Amino acid sequence: MPATRRSSALTTALVVGTCGLWLVLGYLNKARCAGPPFDEWGRSLIFDSIKDTRVCYSDIQLLWIGRDIDRHVFPYVSGGIDADGMLFGGTVEYPVLSGLLMWLGALGAHTDAEFLAHSALLLAPFGLLTAWMLGRLAGKWALLWSLTPPLVLYAFHNWELPVVATAVAAVFVMATDRIPIRVRAVLAAVLLAIGFCLKIYPGLFVLPLAVYVLTYGRSRGRGYDVRGALATIGAAVVTVVAINLPFAIAGYEGWRASFAFQENRTADITTNSIWFWGLRPMFGVSIDETAPDAYHTVVGILSPLLVLAAFALAVHLGWRRMEHSGGHYPWIAVSAMMLCGFLLLHKVHSPQYTLWLLPFFVLLRVPWGLVAAYLVADLAMGIGVFSYFGALSEGDDAATWQFVVDVGVWGRAVLLVVLFVVFARAPLRGSRDDADSGPPTRHAAVAGRRPS
Repeated sequence: MPATRRSSALTTALVVGTCGLWLVLGYLNKARCAGPPFDEWGRSLIFDSIKDTRVCYSDIQLLWIGRDIDRHVFPYVSGGIDADGMLFGGTVEYPVLSGLLMWLGALGAHTDAEFLAHSALLLAPFGLLTAWMLGRLAGKWALLWSLTPPLVLYAFHNWELPVVATAVAAVFVMATDRIPIRVRAVLAAVLLAIGFCLKIYPGLFVLPLAVYVLTYGRSRGRGYDVRGALATIGAAVVTVVAINLPFAIAGYEGWRASFAFQENRTADITTNSIWFWGLRPMFGVSIDETAPDAYHTVVGILSPLLVLAAFALAVHLGWRRMEHSGGHYPWIAVSAMMLCGFLLLHKVHSPQYTLWLLPFFVLLRVPWGLVAAYLVADLAMGIGVFSYFGALSEGDDAATWQFVVDVGVWGRAVLLVVLFVVFARAPLRGSRDDADSGPPTRHAAVAGRRPS
């Protein structure tokens, strides 16, 4: 084996091995909240008393009760949402593939501790696959995925690892330049659509991918590839319909209820968004008071409008960058910008969403200081918010922890704006002027740049 290939293989092995160790630590962290004795529903008695103060809370363990997961009800087909906005009959608040994963993780489980363990075994391979793909794409930079705190904090906080894997897999497929561009794009669109059916956000990236295909031939003296762009979008639409249609037919009310739940969700103290911490005080409402309907109306209007505006700006800036450079459309950078806009402006910004952003830190050249600052802000949020909840529930002085949460919320918000701007110009790691991260042709294909 040539020295360069041997070095690349060793680097990838290091990235995957480190990821495996971090996943074990992530599970052990969450497992501190689980274990005997259990109540009659299989809930760990210690969960409610320590989940916040010891920062071992997970949605996985919480949702063992309340969605009929503990009863092993197949998701969606017999469920719905009641007049109080509560889900029942196996319906969960996530797209259908996440619901299916939750059901699979519960098979054979009789307690929340077993559900957590089974789910971790189900999810971990997706984290390892992501590490392998990032290692192949970006070499040592993939350690930003495998060796940073978010993987420990959030790997088993929710069901994020499979959806991140689909987004990275789409990039990986696009980097395989031995396959015709249309075929690659269709395969990548299918992967992004599968991600959409897990947690929505990868579906956003189909648009910049289609623009990349549309304009791919321009730098080679050819015109716009309208058919290729339409095939890319069509593949995504067909995949989403094919995955959702069986659930919609088998139990429309249960399938529709998952969307209704998210539509009805308000920007409250559990959503960690700038809307709750920034806009709500303007209505003269304290943290422990119910926000007026006017607040929810404003959030319901402004949030989606601003998210769409951020998407449009990202696509436009990507086009300007293409025109200025004379290269291909930078679909990965545009996708990163769109994600920043979504994280900043959506009414919900759960801590585990940081896992969505990490691969872009790996793939695109972001200054170390900016990455470190975001990880610090995320750490403040990830630890501070649960410690804050714990202080409130125990009647302790929560002022210190509220300050930490403020640092996390506003630190992330400012950095997401900065990252939006940085991503607009960020080249791919390993492109011409950063050659020690991997094969230039592979990186050029991913970044939307002409090979050297």
